[in-house]
Amino acid sequence: MSNKQVRILIFGAGVIGSMYAMKLIEAGCDVTLFARSNRYKSLRKNGLRYDEKGTVRSVKVNVIDTLENDDVYDFIFVTVRYDRSESALFTLKDNQSKNIVTMTSNSIGFSSWLDIVGDRLLPAFPGFGGQIKDGVLHARFLPKILAATAFGEINGVVTERIEKLAIILKAAKLPYVIKKDMQAYLITHSVSDIAMLSFLQSDNKLMDKKTVKTRDTARKITVTLKTHLTAIQKAGVSIDPPMLKRVLKFPNLFLDFFFMIWLRTKMVRDMMLPDYKKNANNEIVQLSNDLIKFLSQNGIKSEMNIQ
Repeated sequence: MSNKQVRILIFGAGVIGSMYAMKLIEAGCDVTLFARSNRYKSLRKNGLRYDEKGTVRSVKVNVIDTLENDDVYDFIFVTVRYDRSESALFTLKDNQSKNIVTMTSNSIGFSSWLDIVGDRLLPAFPGFGGQIKDGVLHARFLPKILAATAFGEINGVVTERIEKLAIILKAAKLPYVIKKDMQAYLITHSVSDIAMLSFLQSDNKLMDKKTVKTRDTARKITVTLKTHLTAIQKAGVSIDPPMLKRVLKFPNLFLDFFFMIWLRTKMVRDMMLPDYKKNANNEIVQLSNDLIKFLSQNGIKSEMNIQ
């Protein structure tokens, strides 16, 4: 199957969906974006606009806001936030496409998703980030050693569709890694997100930029991360990536220093804080609540403090 024959639907036209659409279009795939409201109108009118070294460029993309059940794609990438994942899967429930790739964190496992779309489910996680500002995508790609698109069958088997997806990502020049235990990978990633992002808000207000930088905020991240990693290990989850196991052995002072530096970065100041204020809080709260459920189901008492 050539790239031109590969039909891909990106369900969700936010940062992640737009980035995959851009790279897959460049690779010659037949890409459609599912978007709604103002984002749908903007894509229809202006195409997919993105920043390239300070210059705003645009690529034409097919965009829809409704999906027919017989509109079949080789792969559907679901690129919405975790708190919207079940709603998105319900929208796709009766569509006849055979492969539904969920590109989001998951802190409780796949049973509810499987109840909706069955064995069409293929869990994954994106390997990059960025932001959309004034309708323009500002992509942020990281080295493969730090981030790559992760995906794999729930049972860990390398199936034909896994191999096909790998070929597509390679053609799009997107680093990837095939995982044998996506549940462990996604739960570990959820723990990291919860620890590093939940403290950006306090008393239902976004933390100011001065308070974010304090040692006290860094210490909260350190303690929360270690507590959660220990808890999921007790629940039988293999920490993945394995390098995070080292966090449990690092002195708190070392981690405090690391997180104080991270909290002072431009990425936190200009991207994470505005994004968290606008969109991300609901996702972190649901990830936290579902992680508590997961730990409880495995007999682990949680010491988490939901913001």
